[in-house]
Amino acid sequence: MTSFRVVIPTLNEEARVADAVRSARCAPQHAVRVVVVDGGSTDGTIDQARAAGADVRFSEPGRARQLNIGAADAIEDCLLFLHADCRLPPGWDDQIADAFAAGNVIAGGFRQRIDARGLRWRFLEWGNGFRGGVLRSLYGDQAMFVRRDVFQRLDGFPEVPILEDWLLSRSLRAERGRMALLPGPLAVSARRWERQGIVRQTLRNWSILWRARRGADLHELAREYRNVR
Repeated sequence: MTSFRVVIPTLNEEARVADAVRSARCAPQHAVRVVVVDGGSTDGTIDQARAAGADVRFSEPGRARQLNIGAADAIEDCLLFLHADCRLPPGWDDQIADAFAAGNVIAGGFRQRIDARGLRWRFLEWGNGFRGGVLRSLYGDQAMFVRRDVFQRLDGFPEVPILEDWLLSRSLRAERGRMALLPGPLAVSARRWERQGIVRQTLRNWSILWRARRGADLHELAREYRNVR
């Protein structure tokens, strides 16, 4: 039986964190521990997380740092990293356990279902699925999971201010083993696309990634990303 640790980084997510925690705990076939790592919330995030059944830890703000703290003492077989505005599907644990049992899968993520109606959102889901499944470039909003021994061998997430998920995904591609995109679907909030618009947000993401590939300073990219959110 595969055991899991689900790590959820938070900062002022009182309206969403309980649903994320409950979705992770809905895994009756396997042992699951949910750890919320809070980066300094000033709302009711911590109370909501504890009430939903999560262990709560504290960290300086910074998603990569929070994720690494949540995974630091893990003894579980698999680590899954879940954004607070996402919800895992029923049976998510079986999907991962079956993938591990079927072959040389070392990591992966889930196809998305964005919480919004309209064809444009379905195209966005398809594009994100293509990136994750064909290009093997997984982002945090796909609920990345990785075998604990592989994660520890790679020293976890690079502690950078942005693109920690992309950098880990790149390191995983160099490992011996396969990255799987599972059917899910993972329920994903549309809030960041709704704030900026799908096209504008997508182009901004591409621009930041393109510049990172060319060696741009990640601290400068992070400041730019925060300033326009």
